[in-house]
Amino acid sequence: MADEPMMAGPALRRLRKRENLTQAAMASRLAISASYLNLIERNQRPVTARVLVQLISEFAFDPQSLKIDERIGGLDGLVRRVGDERFADLGIDREEVDTFLSESPQIAAAFARLYDQAGHPAALPNAEPTYAVRTAIEHWKNHFSDLDHAAEALADEMRLSRGNLSAALVDRLRERHQLAVRILPREVMPDHRRRLDLHARQVQLAEMLGPRSRTFQMAVQLAELEQRDEIEKIVQGAKLEDDSSREFLKRHLSAYFAAALIMPYGRFLRACDATGYDLSILLRRFEVSFEQLAHRLTTLQRVGQRGLPFFMLRVDGAGQLSKRFVGASGATFFDTEQLCPLWIAMKTFRQPGDLLTELVSLEETAGEAKEWFCMARTVSVGGAAGESSRFSVVLGLDARLGGALVQSHGKSLDEGTPTRIGPGCRQCHRVDCQQRSLPPASGRLVFDPLGRASLPYAIARDIATS
Repeated sequence: MADEPMMAGPALRRLRKRENLTQAAMASRLAISASYLNLIERNQRPVTARVLVQLISEFAFDPQSLKIDERIGGLDGLVRRVGDERFADLGIDREEVDTFLSESPQIAAAFARLYDQAGHPAALPNAEPTYAVRTAIEHWKNHFSDLDHAAEALADEMRLSRGNLSAALVDRLRERHQLAVRILPREVMPDHRRRLDLHARQVQLAEMLGPRSRTFQMAVQLAELEQRDEIEKIVQGAKLEDDSSREFLKRHLSAYFAAALIMPYGRFLRACDATGYDLSILLRRFEVSFEQLAHRLTTLQRVGQRGLPFFMLRVDGAGQLSKRFVGASGATFFDTEQLCPLWIAMKTFRQPGDLLTELVSLEETAGEAKEWFCMARTVSVGGAAGESSRFSVVLGLDARLGGALVQSHGKSLDEGTPTRIGPGCRQCHRVDCQQRSLPPASGRLVFDPLGRASLPYAIARDIATS
């Protein structure tokens, strides 16, 4: 994969604060404008070679610190780790984490390595490959520039904006790869959605797949045939330790390319901007499912052409997460195995098929509440044999950016009363929650020998952060 632009905003901001400089003063020493430094600090411009030379010259800046920052996922990655339930009683806030990373980057990297090797207390051994892959995807903020550009070029070559997408994919597979597309009955192919039969020169699809799923599976097959080398480069660069993790990442990247082919970056972002991210229009214009659209909205991080920073997750009726993509949102609160039952993700199951919206407030680290504008609806995921499972797919965005969305019109994001939620009962320290099913992992329970409290658990208020 070609070198990605060096985005080092948080590192430069920490350096400036450590030196006790204003943006104007630091910009002067770097021989750039204050407005350009502001863009660099917000990760809207990369650090150029000339700026890097000035940093080394003026501040004895060590470029290796950028690599350390990248490896641990920057400030957001470190905040996510210290947000673990095992540290909840310490009351560590985001500012303390920022100071730690700024003043002791090597020790911060050592802590991150130990944490990652120890694993999350709720993690199961067979879940480790998916955790490793999720960490790799978060490192790239779920944006793979080379795959996006390749998909966009192929979409232009195939003229996908002008004709029937499914027919164009069938033609591409036949003309470029001498592969016919065949729909097979359920009794012939009960265990697969798609299969490549090189002997028969066929891409075989299960008849129980809907039209959108068939189109997506053909696009995935094209990714596996035409982007094998590029995908392999990215996987090698991720330095994953086992074959299962590498295969999981390959599968994600193939699906990423397929979505980028169906929703080419430039055309998709223009449609988002023109419609105010109107989900109903985007679903019809690009002929995709709600889950496919949600995935794509987390990837809009192209330098100089960024979209809104969404996160996306998929959860089942028991509150268990099966997918989570942070993107560039900075969200850390769903690094847990179960979600808060008060959240919109769980409410959708009572109104299947309806798009629900909600403003929520959550303390991601001790004492630091943040508001998010969330949209969610149920989806049915069908297997090749005809059975289906129901999930809730949630899209979320920093509430300060939510006013740009059509879905937020008519809602007061500034003055509205948000729904207070937590990161799952074991990690939540709200003392006044009637919905709580478990006490916090590091909480101290209080028992009144003379009476019975109205709450499920009486928790000592010295651990409360809300």
